Amino acid sequence: MSNLAISPETPLPPSRSPKLQRVLACVLCQQRKVKCNRSFPCTNCIKSRAQCIPATQVTHHRKDMFPKRELLDRVIKYEDLLRRNNVPFEPLHKDQTGEKQTPNAGNEYVSVDEQSKDVGIDDSSPSGNIKSEKSEEAKAVWNAMTQGLRDPAKDSDSSSSPRDTPGLGVRTAWDHVHENNDLLFGPYKPVDLSSLHPNPVQIFRLWQIYIDNVNPMLKVTHSPTLQSRIIEAASNVRNVDPNLQALMFSIYCMAILSMMDDCEAIFGASKEALLKKYHFSCQKALLNASLLHTSNRDCLTAFFLYLVSVRPSTNPHSLSSLLGLAVRIAQQMGLHSESACAKHPPFEAEMRRRLWRSLTVFDTRIAEIASIASYRPLALAPTWDCRIPLNVNDSDLRPEMKDPPTMQAKSTDAFYVVVRSELGEFARHITYPFEITHSAAKAGTKNVQNSPISGAGGALTALEKRIEDEYLKFCDPEIPLHFMTLWTTRAFLARYRLMEHIYQFLDLTVPQTDAEHDTANAHAIRFLECDTKVIASPLTRGYIWSLHYHFPFPAYFQIMQDLRRRPVSEHSDRAWEVVSDNYLARLVFGDKEHGPRFRVFTSMVLQAWEARDELSIRESQSCSRRRLWCILDMCCHRRREMRLVNIQTKGGRRMLMICRCLCLRVLVTMVCLMDTRERCQ
Repeated sequence: MSNLAISPETPLPPSRSPKLQRVLACVLCQQRKVKCNRSFPCTNCIKSRAQCIPATQVTHHRKDMFPKRELLDRVIKYEDLLRRNNVPFEPLHKDQTGEKQTPNAGNEYVSVDEQSKDVGIDDSSPSGNIKSEKSEEAKAVWNAMTQGLRDPAKDSDSSSSPRDTPGLGVRTAWDHVHENNDLLFGPYKPVDLSSLHPNPVQIFRLWQIYIDNVNPMLKVTHSPTLQSRIIEAASNVRNVDPNLQALMFSIYCMAILSMMDDCEAIFGASKEALLKKYHFSCQKALLNASLLHTSNRDCLTAFFLYLVSVRPSTNPHSLSSLLGLAVRIAQQMGLHSESACAKHPPFEAEMRRRLWRSLTVFDTRIAEIASIASYRPLALAPTWDCRIPLNVNDSDLRPEMKDPPTMQAKSTDAFYVVVRSELGEFARHITYPFEITHSAAKAGTKNVQNSPISGAGGALTALEKRIEDEYLKFCDPEIPLHFMTLWTTRAFLARYRLMEHIYQFLDLTVPQTDAEHDTANAHAIRFLECDTKVIASPLTRGYIWSLHYHFPFPAYFQIMQDLRRRPVSEHSDRAWEVVSDNYLARLVFGDKEHGPRFRVFTSMVLQAWEARDELSIRESQSCSRRRLWCILDMCCHRRREMRLVNIQTKGGRRMLMICRCLCLRVLVTMVCLMDTRERCQ
């Protein structure tokens, strides 16, 4: 041992210089298993716009231990299979077999009808007879392949588990491989979105306007929970979640859209300037939130609100294409499937139903406006079974709740959305609106004994009675939301009465009788009267924005065609009065821009008035000043419009001459009428 000892005289080895610490790949590159250039931020993180986090130590993989967890998961899976097939067995944990038992414990998902009974939905509603015998999960190939790789414990806790989004691992891999998100809203460019937010005071003002004017009409956001998030975000707009930031900008857009003419006084800028600013901000926020491959409900909600806000300035065909993108994203998230919604907690499931229903209603209406004859609107497709939202208040919905709330047999703050969904559900199961513009679909039902004509009238009558008994009887006409629900519902019913009549006589070679024409006119007049009540009422000032794309064109077309064919009839004077009232209401309170729709409408009205004028009807008692002002305004606008273009066609020159003559005749009639009244006084 002595020879191993170091004597004091032995010189010590020189001290080594500290070894430079190895620069490790960042955390994200390690997870992706890609090469990192070890500069922070690295090129991969810059390219994917992710936060680059340097790794502090080498990650040592633990040795594989006995897979007890995997074994337990397989036992649970096999027990579930035995339970589904009613095979008696001794469970692993006897004391836990009854904890999660339900009346449908043998099934992974409960049917739509059974779920509706659990939450107190009346079986007589369309939601109770959706014709969905069993709401089952789609048998996707990826689901079958990854069945053995799932973690039931994590699946039940995570809202973004592979069970909710089939092939999530594959989607994540594609996200890492393909990073091109520039297909919509242009290429990504770094933009400081925090500078585009209004100040906190204006944020709260816009939020309040949204709650008052927009939220009751759509119900795609939950105000109690979202308000706290917005308050927190407004205090630090530089560190806002990308999905929430996109949702905030879309809320700004909708709030500005719903305002009338007071934007300048409140926000110091015009409505057009504010919409342009927030539309740009919302586009950048959606791009930043990776809209095209999102599975986040807030991001999809933001995109939906953005599409609603750009509707007045967007071509309907273009908007319909963008709505197709929103629909596809919603389907990838499973919003259309009740079985997919049922896997989420009650709060999340209900918000998904509300978003899907609002999306289908908007998609259907835009398809109608665009007159896309080759496209069947999403609301009429039989390929989804998402249930009608519950008639509950927002205060009844809480994120932490375990059981769905009981539907209220009274008016709630979701009243309008629920009734609209009921009407949309009815429209989904009738065929004549779709077959009027789809000859192939109509040809397929010609030989069917139970044609839509024979059953639709009775179904519509039953729907009208049920809606009146279950919903409209709770309406208080003094409450704006109730007034809106009452008259828009009645307008919808009158509209479908009219569409049913049109379909019934569509292919008949025998002309309609006067009585049949009067029946169709009665439905059209009722439609216009309800529309006028809604638009002209001061109670609905905040909701006018939602009526701009519900122009009652079928009613105008029916009335004008009949007045042109029969200038004088028993109801012609009343028809002119109703048309004039609705025109003035929409001109003053509604649509103020004379677009293509107005030009078509003006041509029809002037042709009908020309037919009446040719018969030299000069009854001052029936020709009110209001009606004459209506015709005069149309004539004057038509003349101004046609002067701006070079009219070369025979029809164009004739229409200009008609407008000139009618303007003079209307003015003469108005002067005579006013002179007569002054003499009588």
